[in-house]
Amino acid sequence: LKAIPRPQSSPRCRPQPPLRPPSAAMFAVAPLARRAAGARSSRLALAAAGRRNLSLHEYQSLGVFQDFGVAIPKIAVAFSPQEAGEKAKEFAGDEVVIKTQVLAGGRGLGYFKENNFQGGVHIIAKEKAAEYADKMLGKTLITKQTGAAGKPCNTVLLAEKFQIKTEKYFAILMDRGSGGPIMIGSKTGGTSIEDIAAKDPTAIVKVPVDIMEGITDAKALEMATKMGFQGPQAESAAKSIASLYKVFIERDCTMVEINPFAELTDGRVIVCDAKVGFDDNAEFRQKDIHTKRDISQEDAMEVEAKKFDLNYIKLDGSVACMVNGAGLAMSTMDLLKFLGGSPANFLDVGGAANKETITAAFKIIQGDKDVKSILINIFGGIMRCDVIADGVVAAVKEVGLTKPLIVRLVGTNVDQGKKIIAESGLDVIAIGDFTEAAKKAVEMAK
Repeated sequence: LKAIPRPQSSPRCRPQPPLRPPSAAMFAVAPLARRAAGARSSRLALAAAGRRNLSLHEYQSLGVFQDFGVAIPKIAVAFSPQEAGEKAKEFAGDEVVIKTQVLAGGRGLGYFKENNFQGGVHIIAKEKAAEYADKMLGKTLITKQTGAAGKPCNTVLLAEKFQIKTEKYFAILMDRGSGGPIMIGSKTGGTSIEDIAAKDPTAIVKVPVDIMEGITDAKALEMATKMGFQGPQAESAAKSIASLYKVFIERDCTMVEINPFAELTDGRVIVCDAKVGFDDNAEFRQKDIHTKRDISQEDAMEVEAKKFDLNYIKLDGSVACMVNGAGLAMSTMDLLKFLGGSPANFLDVGGAANKETITAAFKIIQGDKDVKSILINIFGGIMRCDVIADGVVAAVKEVGLTKPLIVRLVGTNVDQGKKIIAESGLDVIAIGDFTEAAKKAVEMAK
C-alpha cells in the first residue's frame, strides 16, 4: 500500500512551508502575528489561516504567568471609571500607570477615535485614574497596527510605577529548523525588536530547547546570562524563564513574547508587558483559557465563521470566494489577482461541510459590504456539488441575492448540483471553465 497525503482542506490539515534552518529574522514571527489588522495579501491570508490561535489581553496573560510563578508587577483591572478610581488607591506612592487593553501593539502612540485623546498608556497621579479611565473606556483606540477601524477599549489595566534599569527582549515559539521550541532573546528590549535585529543580527540570541527533555535550570540560566543578566538578577530571570517555558508547554501556546523583560532599580526582574497566543486546536483541554477570548477585538465575520468551523479570513478585495480545499482556494485567489481582480476573503468550506454551514458561509460573504461579486468554485471530491448547491439555494432564498453570483461546479454529483441551481430560478451565472468563471467574477466586480 502506498501512503496518500490527506487533502489539506481543513483547519487541522493545512499547507506548511518547507523546513528551513532558523534565520536571524525568525524572532519576528511573534510580533508580526499582532499585525493582522494591516494590509494583507491573499498569501498572507492563508498564512493567517494556518496560525489559528487565541490571543489574550495583557492583564489576562500576566494573570496566567502569575499562576505559574513568573514575576510580574502589582496590577489591578478596572471595567469602569469608578472602579479605576477605587483600585488606584490600593497602590503605593503617588502615581500609577494606566493602560488601555486592546489586542494591538503601539498603544502608547495611539489615539482614541471618539475624543481624539492621545495615548493608550499614561503615568498619572492616582487621583486622576477615574478621569483617564473615562477617556479610554467605551472608546476606540487607533494605532499603527489596528488600521483605521481601531479596536474597542472595554478594560483598563492599572500597574505599579517603577524605575527600569535595563530592558531585555524574550520570546518562546516553535521552530521548524530545530524541530521544537526555541527561546529568542536580546540584551535590548522595550522597543521594536525587528529594528534591533535589522541593525545588528548578532544582537539576537537563540537557544533551542529539547522538547522531550524540557528546560533545565542550567539552560534557563544560560539564556538569562546571554540576555545580559548577571548575579542575583540572572538567577531571578532564569526562574521566570523556566516558568514561562512551563506556561508555553502546559498551556499549548503558539507564542510567548515578553517585551520588556526588565531589571528594576530596586533589583527585581519582572515581566513588564506580554503577548501570548494559544492554539485553538487545544481548546478542548484549555477551556479555562479559551473562555477568556474577547470577541470584541476580532473581526465580526471571522467570529461568525468560527461558529461553523469555516476557515475564513477577511481581505480587502471586492470578489468574494467560496471554495473547497486550501490548494484550490489559493489558486482561485491567485487567478483573480492575475486577471486584475482582488479577493475579498479566503474561505475554505472543507470536506465536512453541510447545508447549514454552506448557508452560513454564503451569508457571511454576501454580508461583506466590500464585496461586489461572488465566485463559488467547487471541485467535488469529499465535498459534493449537490450539497453546495443546496446550501447556496437555501441561503439565497433566506437572505436574497443582492450581488452577482458566479458558480463553477466540477466533480462529484456535478449534474445534480447544476440541476438544483437551474431549477431554483435564481439569477446565477453558471460557468464550467475555471478561468472563464474567474474572468466573469472580476468583470462583474468592476
